[in-house]
Amino acid sequence: MTRTAREVLADAVRGLAPSEGANELVRRIAAGEAPREVFAAFALEQYQVIASDRRSFVHLAGRAAAEPAVAGFFESLTQGEDLALSLLGPLAAACGLDEETVRAHEPRPGCQAYPSYAAWLALGAEPVDVVVALTANFAAWGGYCAAVGSALREHYGFDNPACGFFDFFAGPAPELEERAVEAVAAGLENGRLSEPLAHRYGRLLQAYELMFWDALAVR
Repeated sequence: MTRTAREVLADAVRGLAPSEGANELVRRIAAGEAPREVFAAFALEQYQVIASDRRSFVHLAGRAAAEPAVAGFFESLTQGEDLALSLLGPLAAACGLDEETVRAHEPRPGCQAYPSYAAWLALGAEPVDVVVALTANFAAWGGYCAAVGSALREHYGFDNPACGFFDFFAGPAPELEERAVEAVAAGLENGRLSEPLAHRYGRLLQAYELMFWDALAVR
């Protein structure tokens, strides 16, 4: 039986979802138990993550230029990274970070494993396989951002602008979802999609995602 693009993506999101409670730091944040310093560390690391991921998405879009539907997905992600960067400033300011501190920050290896692996995928993985892997990870990331954004207001007294970064990723993204469907449909049609490889990539991205949060809590 022929599978549809939506089925492929739904299976990846469901099959690669982290187990409940896997992210201990987000659980502590949601309960108001994490120290405020965690949010400054988050912002500092995200400046590095966003810059790296944006370059990776630009490269993937270029590699997929012959498949407009696939390239379009990564072009949308690139635009999203630009917006995310603009939303990170208010969070950094609320955490007392200035430009000099951001520039001088030495990244934590555990926090940068995810973008490093994304860069590895950008260099050699089939772009449509990366679409599937990223879509699965974005589902988990969006849930984490929703929990943190809510907790920042309820337990830590952050205002709406400071929570904008988390709100952006927590909210629905119907246009990006449709672009993912179109990209996967193209991959199914041209035979370039490998679900086993896409799931392998997604499993590792999810692991590196959890590593990011775990590393924030270690100092």
